[in-house]
Parts: sequence; structure tokens; C-alpha cells
Amino acid sequence: MIWFVGAGPGAEDLITVRGKELLQSADMVIYAGSLVNPGLLKVCPEGCEIYNSARMTLEEVMEQMLRAERENKRIVRLHTGDPCLYGAIKEQMDILEREGIPYEVCPGVSSFCGAAAALGAEYTLPGISQSVVITRMAGRTPVPDKESIRSFAAHQATMVIFLSTGMLRELSEELIAGGYASDTPAAIVYKASWPEEKVCRCTVGNLAETAQENQIHKTALIVVGRILDGEYQRSELYHPAFSTEFREASCRREDVPDIRDRESKGKEQQDV
Repeated sequence: MIWFVGAGPGAEDLITVRGKELLQSADMVIYAGSLVNPGLLKVCPEGCEIYNSARMTLEEVMEQMLRAERENKRIVRLHTGDPCLYGAIKEQMDILEREGIPYEVCPGVSSFCGAAAALGAEYTLPGISQSVVITRMAGRTPVPDKESIRSFAAHQATMVIFLSTGMLRELSEELIAGGYASDTPAAIVYKASWPEEKVCRCTVGNLAETAQENQIHKTALIVVGRILDGEYQRSELYHPAFSTEFREASCRREDVPDIRDRESKGKEQQDV
């Protein structure tokens, strides 16, 4: 059996319980060394074969997998975050299927979730954004023409942009050309959940300058959208004037003070 395991966003304790158990029983681990925290490998048993796929081609990775499978070994292919995002796992799965080798996927916590935690942000705020676009800039590896940053920017949804830290000036230009104002809130989250995590809040217009000032050149996510500026509407789900399948409304909507008004009043009293 071959397991594709999501390593989580970086912190050693943010791998899933299942993922950790698979590492603890693995005979071979092939991990994405450019992004996976090597500290996760400490739980591997003595004698486990460990390979860093950052130095390997697909053919070399599969050669080791197929060899270990023939030797009846338990194999873990350890990918960063969740394997379904920029993990290049489909090509590996297709080869395994062609060879008649069984595999399963153990999901992980994606780095875009780690970035939200670092920012203290909710990507889907009522009245502001109910969609999240996960994408990247076209670089040495192209993206489909219909999925350009510019075309996605026209939707004004929350955007989480991977693999683009080295092209921030071009990214700003594309976001602005697509419809974002240059002063739209943005953030650069470097190594979310790692000990060296760094969060830099900025705007769409000064992404490149912010990264340069903070010496961030790679391993960062870019978050863009009005969800970062603090304005939103209260959720209906927990509103006392809103009925659901599980409870009835308990008051009139006009009798419920605005939460943000209450917070601002509290702050004013503290200031006094």
C-alpha cells in the first residue's frame, strides 16, 4: 500500500493523527523536502528509508516507490499541506493505477488554512466575500488562459495566491488591471505555522515593496481581499432573530444591537 499524506502547513503538531500514525509505521518515506518540515520525520521508525523528492524527478520517485512495493514495504509519500493542492499527485496515481498498485490519500491541513489562522481572518465574511479563489501566477509553468490572475480579480472574491512570491510586482499589476484598487488590503504570510512565521499586512499596490522590506523571497502565500479590512455583516446562522432547523428566532431583529457597535462602545469606555 502507498499512502499520499498531507504534512500540514508546517508545524510538527499540525499533521493529522492518521498522518502521524502512518509515518510511525512507514518502511519508506519520500517527502517534499523544499516545503515539508523535516521535523516530522522524527517519528519515523528506525531503519525507515527516507528520500527528499526535491532532488528527484518523477521517474526517480516512482522507481523507489515501485521497488519498495515489490519488497512489500509500507510507503508514505509526504506532501506539503494537503496533497490535492499543487501536489502533483495525479501523475503519480496514474502510474500506480497502471501498475495495479493500491494507494490511498490521507488529507492534511493546507497552508492556506494556516495563513488564515496566522492572520486571524475568515475568508468568507457575510456581505464581503463568500468565495475563495486559490490560484497562482503564470511563470515557468503556465496556467490556463481562462484562469489568469486578472480574470479572477474581476470577481472581487477573496484570493489566496500560491507560488508567486518571486513575481509580486507583476502580481500587483495583474490584480489592479483585473479590478482591485491599489489600496485593497493584502497580506504576505511567510511560512504559516512554522517557528519563523512572519505576517506582513500591506495593500495590493505595495506587495513587492513589503516583501523586499521584510526579506521574503519564497515560501509565502499572498492573501488579497476586503475580508482583511474589518468590515462585514453579522452572520444569520447565529442571529437570535433568525430561525433555523434547530432553534426558533427568540426576538425581533430591531431589538438586537449591532455587535460592532457594542465593541466600539466598549472600547470608548476603556479609553475614557
